[in-house]
Amino acid sequence: MLTAPAGLLNYVNQYIKKTPESAKMFADSARLHVNGVSHNIRYFKPHPFVVKSASNATLTDLDQNTYTDYWMGHWSLILGHAFPRVTEALHNQLDLGWMYGTVNEQTIKLSNIIADAIPVAEKTRYCTSGTEAAMYATRLARTHTKRDVIAKVDGGWHGYTSDLLKSVNWPFDVKESTGLVGDDKIISVPYNDLEASTKILSEYKDNLAGIIIEPVLGGAGCIPASKEYMAGIQEFVHRNGSLFIIDEVVTGFRFAYGCMYPAMSLDPDMVTLGKIIGGGMSIGAVCGKDEIMKHADTTAKDAIAHKEHSYIGGGTFSANPASMTAGSATLEYLRDNKSTYHEINDRGRQTRRGLKDVFGKYAIITGIGSTFMVHFPANKIHAITNAKQAARCDQKRLGRYHFKLIAQDGIFMLPGKMGAISRAHTKEDIEKLIAASEEFMGNDKAEPQI
Repeated sequence: MLTAPAGLLNYVNQYIKKTPESAKMFADSARLHVNGVSHNIRYFKPHPFVVKSASNATLTDLDQNTYTDYWMGHWSLILGHAFPRVTEALHNQLDLGWMYGTVNEQTIKLSNIIADAIPVAEKTRYCTSGTEAAMYATRLARTHTKRDVIAKVDGGWHGYTSDLLKSVNWPFDVKESTGLVGDDKIISVPYNDLEASTKILSEYKDNLAGIIIEPVLGGAGCIPASKEYMAGIQEFVHRNGSLFIIDEVVTGFRFAYGCMYPAMSLDPDMVTLGKIIGGGMSIGAVCGKDEIMKHADTTAKDAIAHKEHSYIGGGTFSANPASMTAGSATLEYLRDNKSTYHEINDRGRQTRRGLKDVFGKYAIITGIGSTFMVHFPANKIHAITNAKQAARCDQKRLGRYHFKLIAQDGIFMLPGKMGAISRAHTKEDIEKLIAASEEFMGNDKAEPQI
């Protein structure tokens, strides 16, 4: 059994010593908010540092500590914090107003950019989060097919919608939360295992509305899907008259300009977007083919059409001009500077290669493009191709590693989550991360439990 080294206590003591103002402020936050946070994953012991400002690839906390940031606003800030072009665009928009509650030209501009970059985006409906986008996509799928069952993959994260909050965390057969109803209409299949997945899908084929799937499992371990797996799933659902929904909230505009699915030769019926398309502002979007998105049109008068309506809303703050403006500024920059992808993907390769050299047999490195994650093997895990394997690795050691980076090295990856590289990260940032990882190995070496 691997026991926690004494070094962990040292990391904690160092962290407490350097974050007294954050500790005080977080105590006040805990008085006002559940567990002191507004998103469960933002909490870590002994207390999260409280950010005062952010710029480029750096966060600065209340104690004036700086951190090289690889969390990057839940991976949404591909250009870095406070990128000048986005900042300028937002300033200009704020002078004109930031909430209209009406149709606005900023929305039309962003949708034109998205439609030009994403073939399936024949129609788009905005909301304010990826959670809502996934919820609306599944509702549209049920309306279009007149079926009830939605499939997802083990470890797939599509937000907190009751529709899809199932089989997110290991063990996948344990209920994720109380208060959920209707999750009997959600089934789950194993990622990157086509034979097992299609066997399960076949059991529900007569009532299968569709499947929603990430081309890279983000929260479940930074694990890319194989091209063969995605193609096989698409073939099954389309042959079955079900819909193929690709969740590109994380991957959209992350690895190349546009979505990831064209590089995999896929033809989805809908995609969900978020994060990068909002330039760091609140956003979510459902993009799809006309024949499916038409169900969101509630203006039809005849009874037959009315029965095919799918109320997918959008919310008070959907398509607000501030989010639309930040999104347009971000995507325009990426469109006009596609070399950005070469640069950040190359940084990603350097990072994965460097971490692999440092950890050797002691870790498995996953990721693609500008993303990366370290897994410390345990329980006879030799490879990471699905969420089960990732979850059964040594999570305590991963926690020590990430906390060491925060406490000693001023490097921030949200504990337990993958890292994402932005345009603002430098070669020196990567070298610093590799050196800090090498130091961790020197102090925390233990045989992998394989």
